[in-house]
Amino acid sequence: MNSQDNVEIIPFSSDLKEHIKTLNKEWLQKYFKVEEKDELTLSNPQEEIIDKGGMIFYARYDNEIIGTFSLIKVDEDTFELAKMAVSDKAQGLGIGNKMLVFCLNLAEKNNIKKILLYSNKKLLPALHLYEKFGFVEVPLDAGLYERADIKMEKILL
Repeated sequence: MNSQDNVEIIPFSSDLKEHIKTLNKEWLQKYFKVEEKDELTLSNPQEEIIDKGGMIFYARYDNEIIGTFSLIKVDEDTFELAKMAVSDKAQGLGIGNKMLVFCLNLAEKNNIKKILLYSNKKLLPALHLYEKFGFVEVPLDAGLYERADIKMEKILL
């Protein structure tokens, strides 16, 4: 892989359903564990994300899905950036950067006013990426994910 310019962001379709599960389980098992809530959402992305007003996208390079992210609807103005994952073999190539640019442009077009996310402080490259895009730490609500020890949000104008 030579350039993120050759990566396209495409929307969810049922034939790509397994990729959200595969990509997310890859990093969850590497750093944490797959929680019950993860298993439910990743096994049923249509029902748990799309049908509830959310969106799922994939990063495709050379006809291969190498990344994914979701915007899960919290309310009319707020979405959670979730289930963001990039394949190990595509790490460090700017795929997360490209997905976040797409995400923020999409949020602006859809009049989303706030994007929030939950992460873990040991995922330093991810936290640096979020900070680069203007996400700031806010108080964490307990109990959403066992692994989450930081909550961040970005207010969009």
